[in-house]
Amino acid sequence: MTATLRRREALLAAGAATLAAGFGSAFWRSATATAASAQTGAGPYGPLLAPDANGVRLPKGFRSRVVARSLQPVPGTSYVLPLFPDGSATFPTPDGGWIQVVNSEVPLIGGASAIRYAKDGRIVDAYGILTGTSTNCAGGPTPWGTWLSCEEVDEGRVWECDPTGRTQPVVRPAMGVFKHEAACVDPVHEHVYLTEDRGDGCLYRFVPDHYPDLSQGRLEVATVTGTGGEGSVSWTPLPDPAARGRATRDQVAGATRFERAEGIWFDAGTVYVATTGDETIHALDTTTQRISILYRRADAPGSPLQGVDNVTVSRSGDVYVCEDSYDNDPDAMDVCLITPEGEVARFCKLTGREHFLPSELESEITGVAFSPDGSRMYFGSQRAGGVGAVYEISGPFRTARPTGGGPAPVDPALLGLTAASAISSTALLQDGLRVRLTAAGPVAVTAVLKARVRRNGRLRTVTVARQDRQLAAGATSLRLRPRNGTTRAAVRAVRGATAATLEVAVRQADGSRAVRRRSVRIRGRRR
Repeated sequence: MTATLRRREALLAAGAATLAAGFGSAFWRSATATAASAQTGAGPYGPLLAPDANGVRLPKGFRSRVVARSLQPVPGTSYVLPLFPDGSATFPTPDGGWIQVVNSEVPLIGGASAIRYAKDGRIVDAYGILTGTSTNCAGGPTPWGTWLSCEEVDEGRVWECDPTGRTQPVVRPAMGVFKHEAACVDPVHEHVYLTEDRGDGCLYRFVPDHYPDLSQGRLEVATVTGTGGEGSVSWTPLPDPAARGRATRDQVAGATRFERAEGIWFDAGTVYVATTGDETIHALDTTTQRISILYRRADAPGSPLQGVDNVTVSRSGDVYVCEDSYDNDPDAMDVCLITPEGEVARFCKLTGREHFLPSELESEITGVAFSPDGSRMYFGSQRAGGVGAVYEISGPFRTARPTGGGPAPVDPALLGLTAASAISSTALLQDGLRVRLTAAGPVAVTAVLKARVRRNGRLRTVTVARQDRQLAAGATSLRLRPRNGTTRAAVRAVRGATAATLEVAVRQADGSRAVRRRSVRIRGRRR
Protein backbone atom coordinates (compact mmCIF):
# COMPACT_ATOMS: atom_id res chain seq x y z
CA MET A 1 0.00 0.00 0.00
CA THR A 2 2.96 2.25 0.13
CA ALA A 3 5.16 3.56 -2.64
CA THR A 4 8.21 1.71 -1.28
CA LEU A 5 7.53 -1.70 -2.84
CA ARG A 6 10.94 -1.80 -4.52
CA ARG A 7 12.63 -1.03 -1.22
CA ARG A 8 10.64 -3.85 0.42
CA GLU A 9 11.73 -6.27 -2.31
CA ALA A 10 15.36 -5.28 -1.66
CA LEU A 11 14.79 -5.85 2.06
CA LEU A 12 13.26 -9.26 1.37
CA ALA A 13 16.19 -10.25 -0.86
CA ALA A 14 18.58 -9.22 1.90
CA GLY A 15 17.09 -11.56 4.46
CA ALA A 16 13.30 -11.92 4.56
CA ALA A 17 12.85 -14.53 1.84
CA THR A 18 7.87 -15.06 3.72
CA LEU A 19 -25.36 -5.64 1.92
CA ALA A 20 -27.21 -2.94 1.23
CA ALA A 21 -29.17 -0.16 2.81
CA GLY A 22 -28.41 3.01 4.74
CA PHE A 23 -26.66 6.23 3.78
CA GLY A 24 -26.04 6.89 0.12
CA SER A 25 -23.88 9.56 -1.46
CA ALA A 26 -26.86 11.93 -1.67
CA PHE A 27 -27.09 11.91 2.13
CA TRP A 28 -23.38 12.58 2.44
CA ARG A 29 -23.66 15.56 0.08
CA SER A 30 -26.47 17.05 2.15
CA ALA A 31 -24.69 16.33 5.42
CA THR A 32 -21.31 17.78 4.48
CA ALA A 33 -22.31 20.20 1.68
CA THR A 34 -18.79 20.17 0.19
CA ALA A 35 -15.51 18.57 1.08
CA ALA A 36 -14.22 21.94 2.26
CA SER A 37 -17.01 22.20 4.85
CA ALA A 38 -15.85 19.12 6.76
CA GLN A 39 -14.84 20.40 10.18
CA THR A 40 -11.88 19.11 12.17
CA GLY A 41 -12.87 18.19 15.71
CA ALA A 42 -12.63 15.67 18.53
CA GLY A 43 -15.24 13.44 16.92
CA PRO A 44 -18.07 11.58 18.67
CA TYR A 45 -15.74 10.07 21.28
CA GLY A 46 -13.81 13.10 22.48
CA PRO A 47 -10.07 13.81 22.66
CA LEU A 48 -7.36 11.17 22.72
CA LEU A 49 -5.80 10.29 26.06
CA ALA A 50 -2.15 9.58 26.82
CA PRO A 51 -0.63 6.41 25.31
CA ASP A 52 -1.68 3.18 27.02
CA ALA A 53 0.62 0.24 27.81
CA ASN A 54 0.61 -0.69 24.10
CA GLY A 55 1.54 2.83 22.99
CA VAL A 56 -1.95 3.49 21.62
CA ARG A 57 -3.73 6.79 22.23
CA LEU A 58 -7.49 6.33 22.44
CA PRO A 59 -10.58 8.24 23.60
CA LYS A 60 -11.91 7.67 27.10
CA GLY A 61 -13.60 4.29 27.57
CA PHE A 62 -11.63 2.46 24.86
CA ARG A 63 -8.82 -0.04 25.36
CA SER A 64 -6.31 -1.76 23.10
CA ARG A 65 -4.94 -5.28 22.79
CA VAL A 66 -2.04 -6.57 20.69
CA VAL A 67 -3.69 -9.53 18.97
CA ALA A 68 -0.53 -10.90 17.40
CA ARG A 69 2.96 -9.99 16.27
CA SER A 70 4.51 -11.18 13.03
CA LEU A 71 7.05 -14.01 13.19
CA GLN A 72 5.59 -15.05 16.57
CA PRO A 73 2.86 -17.61 17.31
CA VAL A 74 -0.61 -16.11 17.56
CA PRO A 75 -1.37 -16.26 21.31
CA GLY A 76 -2.97 -19.55 22.32
CA THR A 77 -2.01 -21.23 19.04
CA SER A 78 1.07 -22.64 17.33
CA TYR A 79 0.48 -20.68 14.11
CA VAL A 80 3.14 -18.07 13.35
CA LEU A 81 1.74 -14.85 11.90
CA PRO A 82 3.52 -13.92 8.63
CA LEU A 83 5.31 -10.63 8.01
CA PHE A 84 3.70 -7.31 7.09
CA PRO A 85 -0.05 -7.66 7.90
CA ASP A 86 -2.23 -5.68 5.52
CA GLY A 87 -5.84 -5.93 4.30
CA SER A 88 -8.29 -7.46 6.77
CA ALA A 89 -11.96 -8.32 7.30
CA THR A 90 -14.11 -10.31 9.72
CA PHE A 91 -16.66 -13.06 9.16
CA PRO A 92 -19.27 -14.31 11.67
CA THR A 93 -19.24 -17.92 12.83
CA PRO A 94 -22.28 -19.98 13.90
CA ASP A 95 -21.15 -20.08 17.55
CA GLY A 96 -21.39 -16.30 17.89
CA GLY A 97 -17.68 -15.73 17.33
CA TRP A 98 -15.91 -14.51 14.23
CA ILE A 99 -12.90 -15.06 11.98
CA GLN A 100 -10.50 -12.27 11.11
CA VAL A 101 -8.67 -12.66 7.81
CA VAL A 102 -5.32 -10.86 7.43
CA ASN A 103 -3.27 -10.49 4.24
CA SER A 104 0.54 -10.53 4.16
CA GLU A 105 2.14 -7.96 1.84
CA VAL A 106 5.43 -9.81 1.34
CA PRO A 107 6.91 -10.11 -2.16
CA LEU A 108 7.20 -13.64 -3.56
CA ILE A 109 5.47 -15.20 -0.53
CA GLY A 110 2.38 -13.14 0.32
CA GLY A 111 -0.64 -15.17 1.33
CA ALA A 112 -3.40 -14.69 3.92
CA SER A 113 -4.05 -15.93 7.45
CA ALA A 114 -7.12 -16.40 9.65
CA ILE A 115 -7.52 -15.77 13.37
CA ARG A 116 -10.63 -17.27 14.96
CA TYR A 117 -12.28 -15.70 18.01
CA ALA A 118 -14.86 -17.03 20.46
CA LYS A 119 -17.93 -14.88 21.11
CA ASP A 120 -16.19 -13.33 24.13
CA GLY A 121 -13.21 -12.27 22.00
CA ARG A 122 -10.80 -15.01 23.07
CA ILE A 123 -8.51 -16.33 20.34
CA VAL A 124 -9.29 -20.00 19.78
CA ASP A 125 -7.41 -20.82 16.56
CA ALA A 126 -5.18 -19.44 13.80
CA TYR A 127 -4.13 -20.91 10.45
CA GLY A 128 -3.18 -20.07 6.89
CA ILE A 129 -5.80 -19.86 4.12
CA LEU A 130 -3.61 -18.76 1.16
CA THR A 131 0.04 -19.42 0.27
CA GLY A 132 2.31 -19.18 -2.75
CA THR A 133 1.18 -15.75 -3.93
CA SER A 134 2.98 -12.40 -3.88
CA THR A 135 2.53 -9.07 -2.13
CA ASN A 136 -1.04 -9.64 -0.96
CA CYS A 137 -2.05 -6.09 -0.16
CA ALA A 138 -5.71 -5.49 0.57
CA GLY A 139 -8.80 -7.15 -0.87
CA GLY A 140 -12.34 -7.33 0.44
CA PRO A 141 -15.03 -9.55 1.95
CA THR A 142 -17.93 -10.87 -0.13
CA PRO A 143 -21.59 -11.05 1.00
CA TRP A 144 -21.45 -14.83 0.56
CA GLY A 145 -18.67 -15.19 3.12
CA THR A 146 -15.40 -15.42 1.18
CA TRP A 147 -12.31 -13.20 1.16
CA LEU A 148 -10.92 -11.66 -2.03
CA SER A 149 -7.15 -11.36 -1.59
CA CYS A 150 -5.43 -8.99 -4.03
CA GLU A 151 -1.82 -9.18 -5.26
CA GLU A 152 -0.22 -5.75 -5.54
CA VAL A 153 2.23 -6.51 -8.36
CA ASP A 154 1.98 -5.66 -12.05
CA GLU A 155 1.01 -9.26 -12.85
CA GLY A 156 -1.23 -9.45 -9.78
CA ARG A 157 -4.46 -11.43 -9.61
CA VAL A 158 -7.40 -11.86 -7.24
CA TRP A 159 -7.71 -15.00 -5.13
CA GLU A 160 -11.03 -16.05 -3.57
CA CYS A 161 -10.42 -17.65 -0.18
CA ASP A 162 -12.47 -19.55 2.39
CA PRO A 163 -11.98 -17.91 5.83
CA THR A 164 -12.59 -21.27 7.53
CA GLY A 165 -9.79 -22.88 5.54
CA ARG A 166 -11.99 -25.86 4.66
CA THR A 167 -11.76 -25.31 0.90
CA GLN A 168 -8.77 -24.37 -1.21
CA PRO A 169 -8.36 -20.80 -2.52
CA VAL A 170 -9.26 -20.21 -6.16
CA VAL A 171 -7.64 -17.69 -8.49
CA ARG A 172 -10.07 -15.44 -10.40
CA PRO A 173 -8.24 -14.45 -13.64
CA ALA A 174 -11.43 -13.00 -15.17
CA MET A 175 -11.09 -10.15 -12.64
CA GLY A 176 -7.98 -8.95 -14.42
CA VAL A 177 -4.20 -9.00 -14.22
CA PHE A 178 -2.86 -5.72 -12.86
CA LYS A 179 -1.48 -4.17 -9.67
CA HIS A 180 -4.52 -5.03 -7.56
CA GLU A 181 -5.09 -3.22 -4.29
CA ALA A 182 -8.60 -3.78 -2.92
CA ALA A 183 -12.08 -4.96 -3.88
CA CYS A 184 -15.67 -4.54 -2.70
CA VAL A 185 -18.97 -6.11 -3.72
CA ASP A 186 -22.20 -4.27 -4.52
CA PRO A 187 -24.79 -7.00 -3.76
CA VAL A 188 -27.69 -4.94 -5.13
CA HIS A 189 -26.40 -4.55 -8.69
CA GLU A 190 -24.17 -7.65 -8.37
CA HIS A 191 -20.91 -5.91 -9.31
CA VAL A 192 -17.39 -6.06 -7.88
CA TYR A 193 -15.32 -2.84 -7.81
CA LEU A 194 -11.51 -3.00 -7.86
CA THR A 195 -8.70 -0.49 -7.29
CA GLU A 196 -5.22 -0.30 -8.83
CA ASP A 197 -2.35 1.09 -6.72
CA ARG A 198 -0.46 3.09 -9.33
CA GLY A 199 -0.03 6.80 -9.84
CA ASP A 200 -1.63 6.32 -13.26
CA GLY A 201 -3.93 3.49 -12.24
CA CYS A 202 -7.64 3.05 -12.95
CA LEU A 203 -10.88 2.07 -11.25
CA TYR A 204 -12.43 -1.19 -12.46
CA ARG A 205 -15.78 -2.96 -12.27
CA PHE A 206 -16.30 -6.70 -12.68
CA VAL A 207 -19.72 -7.94 -13.83
CA PRO A 208 -20.01 -11.70 -13.15
CA ASP A 209 -21.83 -13.81 -15.73
CA HIS A 210 -23.55 -15.77 -12.95
CA TYR A 211 -23.33 -13.82 -9.68
CA PRO A 212 -21.99 -14.74 -7.15
CA ASP A 213 -19.76 -17.04 -9.22
CA LEU A 214 -16.64 -14.99 -10.02
CA SER A 215 -15.06 -17.45 -12.46
CA GLN A 216 -16.37 -15.68 -15.55
CA GLY A 217 -17.58 -12.19 -16.34
CA ARG A 218 -16.82 -8.83 -17.89
CA LEU A 219 -14.08 -6.53 -16.59
CA GLU A 220 -14.72 -2.83 -17.23
CA VAL A 221 -12.76 0.39 -16.67
CA ALA A 222 -14.18 3.72 -15.49
CA THR A 223 -14.25 7.02 -17.38
CA VAL A 224 -15.39 10.09 -15.44
CA THR A 225 -17.02 12.92 -17.38
CA GLY A 226 -16.93 16.08 -15.30
CA THR A 227 -14.56 18.45 -13.54
CA GLY A 228 -12.70 18.44 -10.24
CA GLY A 229 -12.95 14.67 -9.88
CA GLU A 230 -16.76 14.76 -9.90
CA GLY A 231 -19.23 13.80 -12.60
CA SER A 232 -20.89 10.88 -14.35
CA VAL A 233 -19.11 7.53 -14.70
CA SER A 234 -19.27 5.32 -17.76
CA TRP A 235 -17.83 1.82 -18.00
CA THR A 236 -16.04 0.30 -20.99
CA PRO A 237 -15.25 -3.43 -21.30
CA LEU A 238 -11.55 -4.26 -21.46
CA PRO A 239 -10.55 -6.19 -24.58
CA ASP A 240 -7.84 -8.16 -22.72
CA PRO A 241 -8.30 -8.47 -18.93
CA ALA A 242 -5.33 -10.86 -18.82
CA ALA A 243 -3.07 -8.03 -20.07
CA ARG A 244 -1.21 -10.33 -22.46
CA GLY A 245 -0.25 -7.53 -24.83
CA ARG A 246 -0.99 -4.25 -23.04
CA ALA A 247 -1.57 -3.22 -19.44
CA THR A 248 -5.25 -2.99 -18.51
CA ARG A 249 -4.96 0.73 -17.67
CA ASP A 250 -3.82 1.45 -21.25
CA GLN A 251 -6.40 -0.59 -23.17
CA VAL A 252 -9.22 1.98 -23.29
CA ALA A 253 -8.47 5.47 -24.56
CA GLY A 254 -9.63 8.18 -22.18
CA ALA A 255 -9.99 5.92 -19.12
CA THR A 256 -9.77 8.10 -16.01
CA ARG A 257 -6.58 7.92 -13.97
CA PHE A 258 -6.80 7.75 -10.17
CA GLU A 259 -3.72 8.72 -8.16
CA ARG A 260 -2.90 5.50 -6.32
CA ALA A 261 -6.39 4.17 -5.70
CA GLU A 262 -6.11 2.04 -2.58
CA GLY A 263 -8.88 1.38 -0.05
CA ILE A 264 -12.40 0.68 -1.30
CA TRP A 265 -15.62 -0.16 0.56
CA PHE A 266 -19.30 -0.58 -0.33
CA ASP A 267 -21.95 0.72 2.05
CA ALA A 268 -25.58 1.57 1.43
CA GLY A 269 -25.42 2.13 -2.31
CA THR A 270 -22.10 3.99 -2.23
CA VAL A 271 -18.60 2.80 -3.08
CA TYR A 272 -15.94 4.76 -1.19
CA VAL A 273 -12.54 4.95 -2.92
CA ALA A 274 -9.42 6.31 -1.21
CA THR A 275 -6.69 7.73 -3.45
CA THR A 276 -3.45 8.20 -1.54
CA GLY A 277 -1.69 10.28 -4.18
CA ASP A 278 -4.05 13.25 -3.86
CA GLU A 279 -5.34 12.44 -0.34
CA THR A 280 -8.94 12.19 -1.47
CA ILE A 281 -11.92 9.98 -0.67
CA HIS A 282 -14.36 9.58 -3.55
CA ALA A 283 -17.99 8.49 -3.24
CA LEU A 284 -19.54 6.61 -6.18
CA ASP A 285 -23.32 6.26 -6.23
CA THR A 286 -23.81 2.76 -7.66
CA THR A 287 -27.34 3.49 -8.87
CA THR A 288 -26.86 6.85 -10.60
CA GLN A 289 -23.20 6.13 -11.45
CA ARG A 290 -22.11 9.58 -10.37
CA ILE A 291 -18.90 10.13 -8.44
CA SER A 292 -18.30 12.96 -5.98
CA ILE A 293 -15.66 14.05 -3.48
CA LEU A 294 -16.41 13.13 0.12
CA TYR A 295 -13.09 14.38 1.46
CA ARG A 296 -10.03 16.09 0.02
CA ARG A 297 -7.26 17.17 2.37
CA ALA A 298 -6.39 20.15 0.18
CA ASP A 299 -9.91 21.49 0.85
CA ALA A 300 -9.80 20.86 4.61
CA PRO A 301 -7.04 22.98 6.22
CA GLY A 302 -5.91 21.65 9.58
CA SER A 303 -7.43 18.22 9.04
CA PRO A 304 -5.67 15.38 10.87
CA LEU A 305 -6.43 12.94 8.03
CA GLN A 306 -3.64 12.48 5.50
CA GLY A 307 -2.31 9.71 3.27
CA VAL A 308 -5.75 8.05 3.03
CA ASP A 309 -5.54 4.29 2.53
CA ASN A 310 -7.66 1.37 3.78
CA VAL A 311 -11.25 2.36 4.48
CA THR A 312 -14.30 0.81 6.09
CA VAL A 313 -17.74 1.99 7.24
CA SER A 314 -19.01 1.19 10.72
CA ARG A 315 -22.57 0.24 11.64
CA SER A 316 -23.12 3.86 12.69
CA GLY A 317 -22.23 5.13 9.21
CA ASP A 318 -18.86 6.57 10.25
CA VAL A 319 -16.17 6.21 7.57
CA TYR A 320 -12.94 4.98 9.19
CA VAL A 321 -9.71 5.57 7.28
CA CYS A 322 -6.18 4.19 7.80
CA GLU A 323 -3.27 6.52 7.15
CA ASP A 324 -0.44 5.53 4.82
CA SER A 325 2.62 6.87 6.65
CA TYR A 326 5.49 8.44 4.76
CA ASP A 327 8.84 9.91 5.86
CA ASN A 328 8.20 8.58 9.39
CA ASP A 329 5.72 11.38 10.03
CA PRO A 330 4.51 10.93 13.64
CA ASP A 331 1.17 12.41 12.63
CA ALA A 332 0.61 9.73 9.98
CA MET A 333 0.07 6.67 12.16
CA ASP A 334 -3.59 7.24 12.89
CA VAL A 335 -7.00 5.80 12.24
CA CYS A 336 -9.28 8.74 11.52
CA LEU A 337 -13.01 8.94 10.93
CA ILE A 338 -15.44 11.08 8.99
CA THR A 339 -18.83 11.19 10.69
CA PRO A 340 -22.21 11.50 8.95
CA GLU A 341 -22.40 14.91 10.63
CA GLY A 342 -19.37 16.03 8.58
CA GLU A 343 -16.69 16.02 11.25
CA VAL A 344 -13.17 14.74 10.60
CA ALA A 345 -11.30 13.49 13.67
CA ARG A 346 -8.58 11.21 14.89
CA PHE A 347 -9.93 8.08 16.52
CA CYS A 348 -6.63 6.57 17.61
CA LYS A 349 -2.89 7.11 17.24
CA LEU A 350 0.05 4.71 17.46
CA THR A 351 3.13 5.97 19.30
CA GLY A 352 6.52 4.48 20.07
CA ARG A 353 9.77 3.87 18.22
CA GLU A 354 8.72 0.46 16.87
CA HIS A 355 6.48 2.20 14.30
CA PHE A 356 9.10 4.72 13.18
CA LEU A 357 12.12 2.68 12.13
CA PRO A 358 14.50 3.85 9.40
CA SER A 359 13.79 3.81 5.68
CA GLU A 360 12.20 0.57 4.42
CA LEU A 361 10.91 -0.36 7.87
CA GLU A 362 8.81 2.74 8.45
CA SER A 363 5.32 1.51 9.21
CA GLU A 364 1.77 2.37 8.19
CA ILE A 365 -1.73 1.60 9.45
CA THR A 366 -3.49 -1.16 7.50
CA GLY A 367 -6.59 -3.32 7.38
CA VAL A 368 -9.13 -1.45 9.48
CA ALA A 369 -12.15 -3.73 10.11
CA PHE A 370 -14.90 -4.25 12.67
CA SER A 371 -16.15 -7.42 14.32
CA PRO A 372 -19.54 -8.46 12.93
CA ASP A 373 -21.42 -6.90 15.87
CA GLY A 374 -19.49 -3.63 15.56
CA SER A 375 -18.08 -3.74 19.11
CA ARG A 376 -14.40 -4.27 18.25
CA MET A 377 -12.06 -2.71 15.71
CA TYR A 378 -9.01 -4.37 14.17
CA PHE A 379 -6.06 -2.89 12.28
CA GLY A 380 -2.39 -3.52 11.69
CA SER A 381 0.86 -1.61 12.00
CA GLN A 382 2.40 -3.19 8.94
CA ARG A 383 6.05 -3.09 9.96
CA ALA A 384 5.89 -2.53 13.73
CA GLY A 385 9.23 -3.58 15.14
CA GLY A 386 10.35 -4.27 11.58
CA VAL A 387 7.89 -7.16 11.13
CA GLY A 388 4.31 -6.06 11.87
CA ALA A 389 1.55 -6.37 14.46
CA VAL A 390 -2.25 -6.64 14.63
CA TYR A 391 -4.25 -4.62 17.16
CA GLU A 392 -7.78 -4.80 18.58
CA ILE A 393 -9.69 -1.81 19.99
CA SER A 394 -12.78 -2.40 22.13
CA GLY A 395 -15.09 0.08 23.78
CA PRO A 396 -18.34 2.01 23.39
CA PHE A 397 -18.46 2.23 19.60
CA ARG A 398 -21.73 3.74 18.47
CA THR A 399 -23.75 1.39 16.28
CA ALA A 400 -26.94 3.34 15.51
CA ARG A 401 -27.10 5.67 12.54
CA PRO A 402 -28.31 9.24 13.10
CA THR A 403 -32.05 9.82 12.89
CA GLY A 404 -33.16 10.73 9.39
CA GLY A 405 -29.98 9.47 7.78
CA GLY A 406 -31.63 6.53 6.07
CA PRO A 407 -32.63 2.96 6.87
CA ALA A 408 -30.59 0.53 8.93
CA PRO A 409 -27.29 -0.98 7.77
CA VAL A 410 -27.13 -4.30 5.92
CA ASP A 411 -29.16 -7.04 7.64
CA PRO A 412 -27.68 -6.43 11.12
CA ALA A 413 -29.98 -9.03 12.66
CA LEU A 414 -28.43 -11.89 10.65
CA LEU A 415 -24.91 -12.36 11.98
CA GLY A 416 -24.07 -15.73 10.45
CA LEU A 417 -25.03 -17.99 7.56
CA THR A 418 -23.39 -21.33 6.80
CA ALA A 419 -24.32 -24.20 4.50
CA ALA A 420 -22.52 -27.02 2.73
CA SER A 421 -20.93 -26.04 -0.60
CA ALA A 422 -21.86 -29.42 -2.09
CA ILE A 423 -24.46 -32.11 -1.43
CA SER A 424 -25.46 -35.32 -3.19
CA SER A 425 -28.88 -35.55 -4.77
CA THR A 426 -29.64 -38.53 -2.52
CA ALA A 427 -28.77 -36.60 0.66
CA LEU A 428 -30.77 -33.58 -0.55
CA LEU A 429 -33.86 -35.74 -1.09
CA GLN A 430 -33.54 -37.69 2.14
CA ASP A 431 -32.17 -35.22 4.67
CA GLY A 432 -32.26 -31.84 2.93
CA LEU A 433 -29.63 -29.11 2.81
CA ARG A 434 -28.84 -27.98 6.34
CA VAL A 435 -28.65 -24.21 6.73
CA ARG A 436 -27.41 -22.68 9.98
CA LEU A 437 -28.38 -19.09 10.77
CA THR A 438 -27.26 -16.88 13.66
CA ALA A 439 -29.52 -13.92 14.46
CA ALA A 440 -28.87 -11.01 16.82
CA GLY A 441 -32.59 -10.49 17.31
CA PRO A 442 -36.02 -11.27 15.82
CA VAL A 443 -35.95 -11.52 12.04
CA ALA A 444 -38.09 -13.09 9.31
CA VAL A 445 -36.18 -15.32 6.90
CA THR A 446 -37.06 -16.92 3.58
CA ALA A 447 -34.53 -19.55 2.49
CA VAL A 448 -34.72 -20.75 -1.11
CA LEU A 449 -32.59 -23.30 -2.95
CA LYS A 450 -32.57 -22.80 -6.72
CA ALA A 451 -30.91 -25.23 -9.12
CA ARG A 452 -30.43 -25.92 -12.81
CA VAL A 453 -32.40 -29.10 -13.47
CA ARG A 454 -33.78 -30.76 -16.55
CA ARG A 455 -37.50 -30.48 -17.18
CA ASN A 456 -39.21 -31.58 -20.36
CA GLY A 457 -35.84 -32.12 -21.97
CA ARG A 458 -34.56 -28.59 -21.21
CA LEU A 459 -32.34 -27.19 -18.47
CA ARG A 460 -34.23 -24.70 -16.35
CA THR A 461 -33.56 -22.81 -13.12
CA VAL A 462 -36.22 -23.91 -10.65
CA THR A 463 -36.90 -23.59 -6.94
CA VAL A 464 -36.24 -27.04 -5.53
CA ALA A 465 -36.83 -26.18 -1.86
CA ARG A 466 -38.10 -23.27 0.22
CA GLN A 467 -38.73 -22.51 3.86
CA ASP A 468 -40.08 -19.42 5.66
CA ARG A 469 -39.15 -18.94 9.30
CA GLN A 470 -39.40 -16.39 12.10
CA LEU A 471 -36.12 -16.43 14.00
CA ALA A 472 -35.38 -15.33 17.54
CA ALA A 473 -31.94 -14.33 18.77
CA GLY A 474 -29.29 -17.05 18.66
CA ALA A 475 -28.43 -19.93 16.35
CA THR A 476 -31.06 -21.83 14.39
CA SER A 477 -30.80 -24.72 11.94
CA LEU A 478 -33.25 -25.49 9.16
CA ARG A 479 -33.29 -28.06 6.38
CA LEU A 480 -34.27 -27.35 2.79
CA ARG A 481 -35.77 -30.51 1.30
CA PRO A 482 -37.61 -30.86 -2.03
CA ARG A 483 -41.29 -31.54 -1.30
CA ASN A 484 -42.95 -31.25 -4.68
CA GLY A 485 -43.13 -34.53 -6.56
CA THR A 486 -42.10 -32.99 -9.86
CA THR A 487 -39.10 -31.25 -8.28
CA ARG A 488 -38.05 -34.43 -6.47
CA ALA A 489 -38.13 -36.30 -9.76
CA ALA A 490 -35.96 -33.62 -11.37
CA VAL A 491 -33.40 -33.87 -8.54
CA ARG A 492 -33.34 -37.67 -8.84
CA ALA A 493 -32.62 -37.25 -12.55
CA VAL A 494 -29.48 -35.17 -11.98
CA ARG A 495 -26.40 -36.82 -13.48
CA GLY A 496 -22.89 -35.62 -12.80
CA ALA A 497 -23.22 -32.27 -11.03
CA THR A 498 -25.41 -29.21 -11.33
CA ALA A 499 -25.07 -25.68 -9.99
CA ALA A 500 -27.45 -24.41 -7.33
CA THR A 501 -27.80 -21.19 -5.33
CA LEU A 502 -28.97 -20.78 -1.76
CA GLU A 503 -30.71 -17.41 -1.27
CA VAL A 504 -31.61 -16.21 2.21
CA ALA A 505 -33.83 -13.12 2.30
CA VAL A 506 -33.82 -11.30 5.63
CA ARG A 507 -36.68 -9.01 6.66
CA GLN A 508 -36.57 -6.83 9.76
CA ALA A 509 -39.34 -5.24 11.77
CA ASP A 510 -38.71 -1.84 10.14
CA GLY A 511 -39.38 -3.35 6.70
CA SER A 512 -35.76 -3.29 5.50
CA ARG A 513 -34.66 -6.29 3.48
CA ALA A 514 -31.39 -7.84 2.35
CA VAL A 515 -30.41 -11.01 0.51
CA ARG A 516 -27.43 -13.28 1.08
CA ARG A 517 -26.37 -15.99 -1.35
CA ARG A 518 -24.24 -19.11 -1.27
CA SER A 519 -23.22 -21.37 -4.18
CA VAL A 520 -24.10 -25.03 -3.72
CA ARG A 521 -23.26 -27.91 -6.07
CA ILE A 522 -25.66 -30.84 -6.28
CA ARG A 523 -23.88 -34.09 -7.13
CA GLY A 524 -26.11 -36.55 -8.99
CA ARG A 525 -25.65 -40.18 -9.81
CA ARG A 526 -22.93 -41.13 -12.24
CA ARG A 527 -24.01 -42.00 -15.74
